Amino acid sequence: MIEGQKSPTETYKALSTGDALKRLGADPATGLSGESVRERVREYGYNEVPEKKQSAVTNFLKRFWGLTPWMLELTIVLSYILHRYVDLVVIAFLLVMNAVLGFYQEQQATRAVESLKQKLNVRARVLRDKVWALMPARDLVPGDIVRVRSGDFVPADIKVVEGNTEVDQSALTGESYSVEKKDGDILYSGSIVRRGESTGAVVSTGVRTYFGRTAQLVRIAKPRLYVEKVITGLLKWLLSLVIILLAIAFIVSYIRGISLLEILPLALVLLVSSIPVALPTMFTVTMALGSLALVKKGVLVTRLSATQDAAMMDELCVDKTGTITSNKLTIADIRAAGSHTKDEVILYGALASREANRDPIDLAFIEAARGHGLDIGGYREIQFIPFDPAARRTESTVEKDGVQLRATKGAVTTIAALCGLDSKSMETLEKEMNVFAARGYRTLAIAAEKDGSKMGLIGVAALYDAPRPESAKLIAALRDHGITTRMLTGDALPVATEVAKEIGLGAEIVRMGDLKKLRASSPEKAEEIIARSNGFAEIYPEDKYLIVKDLQAHRHVVGMTGDGVNDAPALRQAEVGIAVSNATDIAKGAASAVLTHEGLSDILELVRTGRQIHQRITTWILNKIIKTFEIVIFVVLAFLVTGEYVVSAFVIVLLLFLIDFVTIAISTDNVRPSVRPERWDMAALVRVAVVLGTFMVIESFGLLFIAMRYLGLTVATGLHTFALDMLLFGGMFTILVVRERGHFWASMPGPILLAALAGDIVVTSVISIAGIPGLVPIPATHVLLALGWYFVFALVVNDFIKTNVLHRPGTRHPA
Repeated sequence: MIEGQKSPTETYKALSTGDALKRLGADPATGLSGESVRERVREYGYNEVPEKKQSAVTNFLKRFWGLTPWMLELTIVLSYILHRYVDLVVIAFLLVMNAVLGFYQEQQATRAVESLKQKLNVRARVLRDKVWALMPARDLVPGDIVRVRSGDFVPADIKVVEGNTEVDQSALTGESYSVEKKDGDILYSGSIVRRGESTGAVVSTGVRTYFGRTAQLVRIAKPRLYVEKVITGLLKWLLSLVIILLAIAFIVSYIRGISLLEILPLALVLLVSSIPVALPTMFTVTMALGSLALVKKGVLVTRLSATQDAAMMDELCVDKTGTITSNKLTIADIRAAGSHTKDEVILYGALASREANRDPIDLAFIEAARGHGLDIGGYREIQFIPFDPAARRTESTVEKDGVQLRATKGAVTTIAALCGLDSKSMETLEKEMNVFAARGYRTLAIAAEKDGSKMGLIGVAALYDAPRPESAKLIAALRDHGITTRMLTGDALPVATEVAKEIGLGAEIVRMGDLKKLRASSPEKAEEIIARSNGFAEIYPEDKYLIVKDLQAHRHVVGMTGDGVNDAPALRQAEVGIAVSNATDIAKGAASAVLTHEGLSDILELVRTGRQIHQRITTWILNKIIKTFEIVIFVVLAFLVTGEYVVSAFVIVLLLFLIDFVTIAISTDNVRPSVRPERWDMAALVRVAVVLGTFMVIESFGLLFIAMRYLGLTVATGLHTFALDMLLFGGMFTILVVRERGHFWASMPGPILLAALAGDIVVTSVISIAGIPGLVPIPATHVLLALGWYFVFALVVNDFIKTNVLHRPGTRHPA
């Protein structure tokens, strides 16, 4: 629900049935007329949640708007002014290719989410013009008289006029037990009728229903996109470096009397070198490969950035029902009456059940009987009376070996009255119920009679939704990975506390109502409680959404797991929304990752893979910053010292292909996931890049001096070609240095990365020796000199500098 707004459903909930019908203009005997329906469709619209979609053309054109496209577009303009048409065509190709790749990947992800959002074509029994008919739920309007019965999906918010039902609201509210609905109560859209039948009047449709308002929250929710933040941060730093050095070059040129127009080629070179044009592609490819690997491990990623966000996740909010627990009732405790045994309690409870009905309580007793090795198959069923909300019990008459008996189970007070218990026995029974209730258990009584004897109490059984077997291990493993887990549930505080203790989460569970009151009177105290709490009980969908937003406001990267409609807004808002395997379509559509195996253990695979992806992307970014720093400083200083453009714009464009795009092979590199959540620390990356880049500039000037002084290279005799070799070979060996925390030999690079690096070196060597338009060929000895120079300096000198710089106290390797 949207905070601060009151829904029509809440208004009608407070009204009596008669007043509600009068206000709706509804008659349970005749239903609405056709004319009235048409008027209400015009007023309220159809019973659906409309979606606003952006056109594909608009989406594609947006790819040409932003810092990266602007820089590319500026270089295209400069290339046109300088009549460098080859550069213009190549850069324009980069711009378009980048847009096409990004658009394609987003469309793929959108299609995946849309397929998950496809809902069943729900139909409803509706009374109109005195005739009952089955019609699409989309056509319902407020005031319609509808009939729901066992197994039905409630199609709108309905005020019960007649009948009793038990409904499953777990997908909406997170409550793990069925809820009884009688005359005057509200049946919420999206819940499922488990038992009974009811006739009611529709009070809310579409976005005004509980379900619809939750869907609106999903639309409003917007996770933070760290990928965009990283790209923007990197661009700003690189652009700042270029602007500062260009300003220096312009000032020095002005002092020397050089025309400012002659500096434009230098501006073009520096702008092209600073654009991380392949970075969005690197992000996309790396995350896509990670997503493909995760599919094999039971995680379907529907938003590519979720893998990268999972690397930084330090808070995980976990829905209880159906996520930590299996949303399946089990027998937690038994108290046998008199001389009866616990096995008898289970046996008679199972005999008063029918497996074919798939009732959660029946299944709990039947599975318990099988687990205790009790023979229920030897009993022949004569008669079975299913649960009726009015009678509040089930009953079965069975026969075995010629002996007939009648078994029943149900509400404690109902069974106690049936057995005629005295006040002392009732007092004892109530004490047992209070003990179970304090632990959040649901208590049922079991009774039986043999051969016409009086019905006697066999005992009571406590049922609850037990945690999944792997939940406790997962909580411990997440804690070891630096992730704090908090449980969110719509269940009562005792239930939440018991489950939290059982899985080792902690006992600091807060009732959401109490937290809201405290927040109104003392916000600071409320923030303290949120920070130290292990979970929140008795919460609504908007509460989950607001808790996620609150944690994000305190600079946490938040994950959220869930399975129901009530979880969808929080799943959408969280950076890492994770829907479990049995989640509703709405939950899967709102999530950024869907688990395909039972339980939550695959979340660890998502975290580990995400952290590996982070390391690979960081390696690429660090290498890009180092190379940009080296090129910009080297080109500007070389121009100021020699008056020559030792690197042409064409060489830089070649480097974009030969380094930036080829090094996308880093996305396949062998890396070790970190044990703590990752963080994007651009300042740390820049510090490392500046240190290594400074040494590389010095090394490059040393080799340039040799090339110009002793080899006699000029622009006419292949200086630009030699500069290409210098920058590319240095870049290739730098990748081997920065990909590893320790010395470069501490781990073997991935085979695809090694092949790409070797192939790049071979291709560049061939181009340099053979020559191409725009590059003068140079002798093979010159190529080998550049290769050997950077082999020694990068893998020996720079690797030594890296390990010493990065091992200083307080300095953490960013990769």
